[in-house]
Amino acid sequence: MATIADEVMTHIEKEIDASWEDEVAFLKDLVRYPSISGEEKPAQKMIANYLEKELDMKVDRFQPNIEKIKNHPGFSPVEWDYENSDIVIGQHFGEEQEKNSLILQGHTDVVSPEPVGLWSSPPYEPVVTDGKLYGRGAADMKGGLAAMIFAYRAIVRAGFEPKSNVMLQFVPDEERTGNGALAALHEGYTAKGALIPEPFGMKAAVAQVGSLWFRVKFRTVKKTEHGNVQANAIEKSQQVIAALKNFEKQLSESVTHPAFADQDNPLDMNLGVLEVGDFESNEPVTGKIEGRIALLPNETVNERKDQLREYIQQTFAKDDWFNDQPPEVEFYGFHAEATVSDDQTPLFKVLDASHEAVTGTYPERRSLPSTTDARFFHLYYDMDAICYGPDGGNFHEIDEWVDLESVKKVTKVYAYMLASWSGLKRIK
Repeated sequence: MATIADEVMTHIEKEIDASWEDEVAFLKDLVRYPSISGEEKPAQKMIANYLEKELDMKVDRFQPNIEKIKNHPGFSPVEWDYENSDIVIGQHFGEEQEKNSLILQGHTDVVSPEPVGLWSSPPYEPVVTDGKLYGRGAADMKGGLAAMIFAYRAIVRAGFEPKSNVMLQFVPDEERTGNGALAALHEGYTAKGALIPEPFGMKAAVAQVGSLWFRVKFRTVKKTEHGNVQANAIEKSQQVIAALKNFEKQLSESVTHPAFADQDNPLDMNLGVLEVGDFESNEPVTGKIEGRIALLPNETVNERKDQLREYIQQTFAKDDWFNDQPPEVEFYGFHAEATVSDDQTPLFKVLDASHEAVTGTYPERRSLPSTTDARFFHLYYDMDAICYGPDGGNFHEIDEWVDLESVKKVTKVYAYMLASWSGLKRIK
């Protein structure tokens, strides 16, 4: 990798410091867009305009094409379209082209802020308190998106450009499938390495679980020789929930992986949706539960599907109520497998050196209790990809926040990494 003179990096760091208020203002503007999964287009337009007008990058915008990726092994089946979602890719073409090309890729979509009334301040009106910027998506991952953009901007404004190709990629639907990142890679937007600004406290991720979304539907009315009989589906839902949590318990007792030894329950199951009943004076007889179950490395999505189907069938086979109408299991959304990274690759070493140059410390490692778009690079495109981003909290919860000082440090780390990995050329 390139060795960057101290005076060059000092100049670039000073540019980041001088542009800090601009970066915070950009981040606030980005948080103001309610870019919930499936509604990313306005935020993507804002980003595309900035890349084109402020950074003079070649910008491509396109929607994920389901027909092109639906047979890909990394595809997650969807029950929605991408009419209001698009992918934005800003490109810099260096004189050395692909030699040490790099992708900085982040997702623009955020999760729902509901219940909005419980937030300390409106979720899409960013507020700064004690060095923390609050707002939906501030940490996950708009703080990292701002760092990506302003790291590249600082290099250019300091009078340099990367010698190799650099792409800033902004993808939709990471929170439900990852199909946005897959579609970008499938269209050929690849490089030698990639970095994703996941907000995990400036620690480099070395492993991540997989994720599978499921839906269990059940009914509590059935025909008998004496006519229909029914039971209350709200009460019966507790039986289905208990079965699902027992499935999680059995998995946790039988499946392990050394990369996740630091986690108490890496095979966590989250039950996110329960829909039962529609009227106070009606006895409900149908219901559905939707949730997510994790996978560890060396497990496959299809294996987990078979396990859950078989478990539900066996659990209710002898049940007096469900034996002849067992709950039905469906799968949609996330179909993501787990990955483990080699943290001694050239890309990791550049990140380590960049982090140390900015902070004076060696970056810690961590495993992730969630899945990220890094899996596509690892599993299907033979590319090294690292998740590393700012510090924050309350992801997917009320009062999400990002630590602004960590955003500034991460911006500097990204600039060092770009300079060291791709090399720099002085702009004439």
